[in-house]
Amino acid sequence: MEQPVTAMIAEYWAVGLFVFAVLALCAFMIGASMLLGGRSQGRSKDIPFESGVIGTGSARQRFSVKFYLVAMLFVIFDIEAVFLFAWAVSVREVGWAGFWGAAIFIFILLAGLLYDSRVGALDWAPKGRKPPANGSH
Repeated sequence: MEQPVTAMIAEYWAVGLFVFAVLALCAFMIGASMLLGGRSQGRSKDIPFESGVIGTGSARQRFSVKFYLVAMLFVIFDIEAVFLFAWAVSVREVGWAGFWGAAIFIFILLAGLLYDSRVGALDWAPKGRKPPANGSH
């Protein structure tokens, strides 16, 4: 069952050619940009610039843990959307068993979303002050 070396080379020459072509294209683009690109210098070249707005303040800002919690929940629920998309593509092949499986999956997702909402995991803004009970300001 051992293949000769020439047979293996014949099978994998296209992959090697592709890798070589990608590396050559990358080298060409980097070299062309170095030769043709502008070389202007100035005070404004050293200023960070993003989306047309010059940044102010420090880049070392503290973010609330809520920000990261909401970001993680978004990623988790986004991944579940990928699973539901795969189910939607194959809905005819999986039949009723697949339908009920997806229904249970969606129910568990909604229960998790309801739980996250109840414990305040989705609240971004700080809670406002409650007005005084006696009506005085």
